[in-house]
Amino acid sequence: MKAFQVNAPLDYAVVEAEVPRAAAGEVLVKVAFAGICGSDMHIIHGANAFVRFPRITGHEFAGIVEALGEGVEGIEVGDRVCIDPVVSCGKCYPCRIGRPNVCSAMQVIGVHRDGGFEEWVNVPAANAHRLPEGLALEAGALVEPYSIAANVLERMQPLRGDRLLVYGAGVIGLTILQMARAQGIEDITVIDLIDERLATARELGATRTWHGKDDVEAAVSELTAGEGIPLIADAACVPALLPQMLRIASPAGRIGLLGFNPTPSDLVQLEVIKKELTLVGSRLNNRKFPDVLERMASGRLDPLALVSHRLPFDDMPGAIDMLDHHPERARKVLIDIGADNRT
Repeated sequence: MKAFQVNAPLDYAVVEAEVPRAAAGEVLVKVAFAGICGSDMHIIHGANAFVRFPRITGHEFAGIVEALGEGVEGIEVGDRVCIDPVVSCGKCYPCRIGRPNVCSAMQVIGVHRDGGFEEWVNVPAANAHRLPEGLALEAGALVEPYSIAANVLERMQPLRGDRLLVYGAGVIGLTILQMARAQGIEDITVIDLIDERLATARELGATRTWHGKDDVEAAVSELTAGEGIPLIADAACVPALLPQMLRIASPAGRIGLLGFNPTPSDLVQLEVIKKELTLVGSRLNNRKFPDVLERMASGRLDPLALVSHRLPFDDMPGAIDMLDHHPERARKVLIDIGADNRT
């Protein structure tokens, strides 16, 4: 079978590999579509501290169940599924309190173990979620980024009438925008440095967009009559922006942080204390796939609006080159891994 393998930073190719066999508790999935994520690019560039090479990457994917390992129940051959990449131990403190997405022994499919950029992949049966009738496999490959959005919004605890400011209009920023609208948040501002991304944010329902070179603090003050923004989601993941977020947050505001950048941020404790701000980290997703699937099936989310390119598997190197050198041209790039699986 074909597989996209990263051997070392900047050393990658579509290679031939053996078709795996489903172990006990696993299912074998024939992959139909997989999305390229920013974290996949981090692995390729050697900027992911968790990955061990060589690695078949890919954690956003959907396909069809082709075989069941011993002891698997509740799922059948032929089921159309999407895959939650979070594999947790179920025993450690985070797992015991219902936070398996920060499991002490967590593995992420496509990072710690081989992922969806291959024609067949084994995954734990518990991580395979059936697609609702009528939901395309292409949409199923996009459930994972929306689960990121659902997770950070839950961590921020939105209240009725809250304004939301999203830093960054890449894929995650746009999924936060869509998920927030689906949850009933009506006033959403999106900031980015790329005009094309801001145009997409407006198309997807942003109340307003600001260019990152604008005077954001003055704009927030004017918009809110000096009160500040109660909800701020950092999908730009630039540590240097944190001081500004602290300044523009309203008293009792909540800031959701998503980045893995190891660069220290300047944190003015006075800003946090005087406003009693809440800063929350958000990693991956905490069992959000069912919620995302329900919202997609009901039409409250439009995942295919994020897709800018659909490319065949053999074009993976070209897709990576485009994302490296012309990110303004792309939103979500979907790779067609199983051309016969379009149902």
